[in-house]
Amino acid sequence: MSVTKLRQRTTRLIICGLFSALIAIGAFIKIPVPVVPFTLQFLFTTLAGLLLGPRWGALSVAVYIVIGLVGIPVFTNGGGISYIIQPTFGYLLGFCAGTYATGAIAATSALPSLRKLLAANFIGLMIVYSIGMIYYYGIAKFYINQPIGFYSIILYCFLLPLPGDLAICYLSAHLGKRLIPIFK
Repeated sequence: MSVTKLRQRTTRLIICGLFSALIAIGAFIKIPVPVVPFTLQFLFTTLAGLLLGPRWGALSVAVYIVIGLVGIPVFTNGGGISYIIQPTFGYLLGFCAGTYATGAIAATSALPSLRKLLAANFIGLMIVYSIGMIYYYGIAKFYINQPIGFYSIILYCFLLPLPGDLAICYLSAHLGKRLIPIFK
């Protein structure tokens, strides 16, 4: 491996770790909303996808999840392997998949347009919500035996956090538009 490639790989690993740390910090910057708290994690996961690409962006989210599952309290409500049975754990899994999709869409061109970045963010958001709501419903109904109705899950897990997450999509797209040329 050449020195240049080694340097690029090292830089990507450092930035990947930085995004894992930013996602952890974003978990504690929250606005209390019933059922699913609004945090800045989504901002950092979308930026990871936009700036690092699909593989490295998803890796940064996966590292964050593993750090939390080994017991370091980096999740919104703590950490540890038992966090898997928290109804909101599905959103963390959704962050990983959504970051990959966001990065894959944005990476189809060297300097994506603002419109493409917005589309990537919206698709990533829908993936996060889909996985998060399905997981929430499954855990609530089958594990903790507190079933939540369809309309309640749409209200609390989709409609309430949607305005803030849409604002994050726009902010992330604008930041991505400015930062992608720097990262390239």
